Formats: sequence, structure tokens, C-alpha cells
Amino acid sequence: MTTNNEESRPKRIIKSANSERHASSNRNQGYERRTQHEGYHSPERSFTPNRGDAQPGNSYGNTEGGPRKRRPRVGERTSPQPRSTGGNYGNRSWGSQAPNRTDQSTVGGKKLKKKKPFKQIKYKENADPNAPIRLNKYLANAGVCSRREADEFIQAGVVRVNGIVVTELGTKITRADEVMFHNQPVRLESKVYVLLNKPKGFVTTTDDPENRKTVMELVKSACTERIYPVGRLDRATTGVLLLTNDGDLASKLTHPKYEKRKIYQVWLDKPVAMEHMQAIADGIELEDGEIHADAISYVTEEDLTQVGIEIHSGKNRVVRRMFEKLGYRVLKLDRVYFAGLTKKKLSRGKWRYLSEQEVNMLRMGAFD
Repeated sequence: MTTNNEESRPKRIIKSANSERHASSNRNQGYERRTQHEGYHSPERSFTPNRGDAQPGNSYGNTEGGPRKRRPRVGERTSPQPRSTGGNYGNRSWGSQAPNRTDQSTVGGKKLKKKKPFKQIKYKENADPNAPIRLNKYLANAGVCSRREADEFIQAGVVRVNGIVVTELGTKITRADEVMFHNQPVRLESKVYVLLNKPKGFVTTTDDPENRKTVMELVKSACTERIYPVGRLDRATTGVLLLTNDGDLASKLTHPKYEKRKIYQVWLDKPVAMEHMQAIADGIELEDGEIHADAISYVTEEDLTQVGIEIHSGKNRVVRRMFEKLGYRVLKLDRVYFAGLTKKKLSRGKWRYLSEQEVNMLRMGAFD
């Protein structure tokens, strides 16, 4: 008996052209995905096992719509490529075109403020043009020379007033008179007031015969007028120093009878004993007379080698001599206050112009 059972019959596998194409396309898709993952981006690239079958000029690069170029062999010279004018890393610009760089006036994308040069201040003067003034003082205020030198020039007959040679010392003139020095007209200069935070190693003078560095080198760009230091600081002393061409104000600030206050900070080689602090306050006998401090104290209670001292005397090296008399060696001396002026916001070796208010206070003698 015959049974019609499809399961018992052997199955025939029929292969057609369509199915072959399906299988090959699936295989190709897997290969293309693999090659694209490895960096070969051209979907039309096929694997060529035989190098001799490759056309010259073909390469591994992706050149859409054009012939692919062959990878250059080792040692093979290639034609130079034209440089691009782009500004990025891969296409740097060369030659006459400047690269795209950050402006030198910016750091980290932030604009730097350019330092403006100091503008010289023009101070108001209330001088009476008809008020009499000594001829030597007139020449000194005009920046020609010092008063002592002016007396020598007057006696030498090189100074004329209204066309007449003047040789007598003490001659007085007015600002309206015409003064000639070596046949050159002399005019009064504008007043200039410069405050300097003096550094160590500079001599406080306008001219040094030993050719040492002077404070004038630090303020040479301040003005064209002839200014000079008011008072004196030792070469090793630092701090507040005023320079001006105002002779009247300079004499008021330095003359002993005006007793202008000065404050110093002193660094010493060993702690200062309390009895020596009291001795300085009471007065110490030096070779040129007795001298005492108006006030003296330790800067901090932890460090007894630093002392602050207030004094009115203008004698030469008076602070150093007082401590040396008691057996101490001054390591550092800094003037922090002079006649109401301080070095606040003024770095060592830097200078600034006095304000109009500061000049008026100095002229009125408002500061001690």
C-alpha cells in the first residue's frame, strides 16, 4: 500500500541565479562593513589579491568621482602639493599671508590694558609778577644752576638784566624783567614735584664725582626741567624721596626750624633691649650733639630686631649713628614717611607726580 507522506520524501535543494546573487550580496555586505570599519571608505573598492592587476595611479585613498592615486613607495619622490591658505593646523598659511594668531595684546582671550605714560601735572602758581626776587634765586628757579653757582656767574659778568650787565650780589629783579645768561634768554620753569621710592644702591645727588648710580637716573623721564632731591638718603637707605625745582618749598622741608617729621623702619642685627629703646627716646650724645627720637617702638612683639622710629632731625646718618652708639648694626633702613608723604602703592624704584592737593598741603605747611 502506498502512503502519500511528504515528510518521507527526500527534499530537493534548487539553486537558482537569483539565490546565488542573494548569497553573494550578503557576503559582500559583510566585507564592506568590515572594510569600512577598518578605514576604507570607498564602497566600490574590491580586494585585489594580485598587485599586477591593479591599474597605475590607484591607491587606498577616498577620491570620489576621480581616479584613485597609488600609495607612494619608500624613497619615491612625489610632486609637491600646493599649500593652502587656511588658518587651521592642517592647512597652515605661509609666505606673505600672516597666520591666524591671537593678537599680542591678548592673553588667554583677555585684552591687556596698555600702560599709559604719566602725564605731567601743571600746578597753579600764585606768584606776583611784580614781586621782587633775588637774581641768583631767579637763575636757580629757572634751572640754570644752583644759587651758589649763580653768584659766581653774576660776579663773572655773564648775566644781563634788561641789557645791562649785573655783577653785584644781592641784586633784585622782577619776573617781568628780561634776563640773559651767556647771551641766552632765561625764563622761569614750571614747578615739578616728583615722589620716588628710592631703592638701595643709588646716591642721593644730582652728580656724583665717583660715577656711581644716582637717583636722577630713576626719574630722568619725569620731566625736562632741572629737579633735585629734597634732603638726603644714604646710598644703602631706601624709601620716600621728594625731587622738585621749587627752591622755596625745598628749604621749608629741610630747614631744622620747620621740624618736618620723618619715620623710619629699622632692621638690626640683634634684638633691641628695652633699656636701649628708652635711652634713644631720652636722648643720646653723639659727636655733633645730643639727639633723641620723638617716638620709638617695636614693629611687632614677636620680632624685636625691627624697630620703628620717628625723628625730626635732619643730621647726616643720624638713625644709623644712634644705634651704632649702642652697639647695634643696622642691616636695613627704610624711610616710610616724610613731611606727610608716604610710598603707598609705589613700588621700589618707581616714581609719581604729587597731586595738586599734596602740593598745596606742603606749601601751606599743613604736614608736620
